[in-house]
Amino acid sequence: MARHTTFKVGGLADLWIRPGRDGFPEYTGCLLRAARDAGVPVFILGGGANIVVSDRGIRGIVLDTGAWTGCSYDDRGVRILSGTPADAAAEETAGKNLGGLEFLAGMPGSIGGAVWMNARCYEKSVSDILTETEILGGDYLPRWVTANPGDFAYKLSPFQRMDTVILSARFALEKQSGELLRETAAARRADRESKGQYRFPSAGSAFKNNRDFGKPTGKIVDELGLKGLRRGGAQVAPWHGNFIINTGGATAADIRGLVEEIREKTAAAAGFILEPEILFVGDWG
Repeated sequence: MARHTTFKVGGLADLWIRPGRDGFPEYTGCLLRAARDAGVPVFILGGGANIVVSDRGIRGIVLDTGAWTGCSYDDRGVRILSGTPADAAAEETAGKNLGGLEFLAGMPGSIGGAVWMNARCYEKSVSDILTETEILGGDYLPRWVTANPGDFAYKLSPFQRMDTVILSARFALEKQSGELLRETAAARRADRESKGQYRFPSAGSAFKNNRDFGKPTGKIVDELGLKGLRRGGAQVAPWHGNFIINTGGATAADIRGLVEEIREKTAAAAGFILEPEILFVGDWG
């Protein structure tokens, strides 16, 4: 799984499947039905940008949505397939003079993952522009769910509480200058690069921000002198307190151990209980 995550760590999956684009919903429905009947777990993989897979890997089936990509347009908005990279979606819609997704420019991960996580950056959340989500539920048939703002919160979506597969999402975008949108997207990518998000394998922010703490998590970690803290090949980025990076040869256990050490030190010194944004998935024993 190290080949399929931005952290570049993780052991073997029992079975990894990336279905082709043609017939993806039908294939996925059949796969889920067969797996459920056989008692085999299925893990849905998007861009692998916000997860740490155990060194022991993942038991059961990993269903990779990476080939299920594309955008289409109608009078109900733009529909984007869940496997589409978020950055590609921002570029595609800007090219159509449609604004709203440019805040995702440069963000690793897929549209499906961004919806599931209710991704937020630059003071904007996916739920701000999401109108409908197409899901594959317990009946294995696609259906659309209207986005209710009350069901979403900071980096939380209702899909985190559901046993479902996100197939696509529809967004309400506004006509804007394509040139201006591309400039904004380029600025977002440049900002991410200047913050060192691409220097080493990582998952971006390791912890969620909490407004009750009065300051960003990165600043809290920095003020406690934890930048540069290491555990094996994992390190708190020397330039940003909320990035954990794989300096080379890190294991999933290194990353998880470092996350727990940061939480313990922060709780002891400042009384803040940091909530990881990183998801630890797979067989942790």
